[in-house]
Amino acid sequence: MSAEQTKIKQVLEKLIDEMVVKGIYWCEAVSQFEKLFILRVLKETNGNLSRAAETMGVHRNTLSKKIRQHGIETKRSSKS
Repeated sequence: MSAEQTKIKQVLEKLIDEMVVKGIYWCEAVSQFEKLFILRVLKETNGNLSRAAETMGVHRNTLSKKIRQHGIETKRSSKS
C-alpha cells in the first residue's frame, strides 16, 4: 500500500469512527458517499456521463440510474 493510500485509509477510519459514534446508519453513509463521489467525478469530467462512468468503472446506465436516485442535477437534466 502506498503512503497516499495509507493516508486515505486513516482519514476514512477516523471518519467512520465519528459516524458510528454519532449514530449514522449504514444506508445513510453509503448513500452520502455515493452522491459525493458521483458529484466529484462529474465535476472532474465536466459533466460528461460517459467519461464519468468510465472513470468510476461502472456502466453509463448504472451511473444514470444513480444520478436519478440521488436527485443530482446534470447539465443535460438542467436544460429540460
